[in-house]
Amino acid sequence: MLNQVADIISNCTVGAALTGAGISAESGVPTFRGQQGLWKKFRPEQLATMEAFLASPDVVWEWYNWRRELISDVSPNPGHYALKEMEDFFSKFTLITQNVDNLHRVVGSSRVLELHGNIYHNKCVDCGLALAEDLEIDPSAIPVCGKCGGQVRPDVVWFGEMLPGDVMEFAFADAEKAEVFITVGTSALVQPAASLPLVAKRAGATLIEINPERTPLSDIADFSFRAKSGELLPQLVTVLRERQKGAGGK
Repeated sequence: MLNQVADIISNCTVGAALTGAGISAESGVPTFRGQQGLWKKFRPEQLATMEAFLASPDVVWEWYNWRRELISDVSPNPGHYALKEMEDFFSKFTLITQNVDNLHRVVGSSRVLELHGNIYHNKCVDCGLALAEDLEIDPSAIPVCGKCGGQVRPDVVWFGEMLPGDVMEFAFADAEKAEVFITVGTSALVQPAASLPLVAKRAGATLIEINPERTPLSDIADFSFRAKSGELLPQLVTVLRERQKGAGGK
C-alpha cells in the first residue's frame, strides 16, 4: 500500500495532516493523569479549568511548571521528523495537531496549527493578550499583563473553553483544500478535530490513517495502516524520496 500512497502523493500539490496523542506517546510524553507525588490527588479536569485557576492560580501554575519540566526532557520521534519532511513533497502542507507539547515546532514544521494551544505559550487570563513565551513563572508571584493587569495563564485550551476560532477556521479551510489528508495517532473521537478528516474526504481528498488501533475513520479511509507513525512515516518518506530522485525532483 505504501507504493500506492506514494503514487498519489507524487501527483498532488496540497496536503495536510492531523496528529493526536498517539504520535506524542511514541516519544514518551506522559498523559499527566496524576501519576506522581502531589498530583495523585488531582485529576486534569480539576486543574485545567478557569475555575481552578481563579480559585488557586498558584496550584495550577505549579502543575503546569511540573508538566513543562517533564516535556522538556522528551524528544521528537521519527514520526515528527517524517511529517516535517512531508513538506518537501507538496507545494503547501499544513500540520494540524491536537497536542500541546510543541514537538512539531521543535523539528521545524513550517505551518503548524495547534488546536489546543501550546504548553510553553502564555497569555493574559483577562484580555487574552499573548505574552512572552520565555517567562519564568513563580507560582507565588504570578506575573501580570502589562496591558490590563490580569494574571498570566498557560495558553492552552482548558476544559469548558472553546478552541481558538482563527486556528479552527484555518484548519477547516486547509482540510477542505487538501488533496491528501493524513491522520496520525488520533482517536478521531474528539470534536471538532474529528470532523477535519471527514471534511477533507468529502471535498475529494485521499484520506490516509496511521494508527495502531482501529478508529471510526478506519472504515472510511482510503488507506488505513495499523502501525506506529514513527515506523511507517519514515518508510513512506523513503519511498517518496526514491521516486523524487527517479523523476529528477518534484
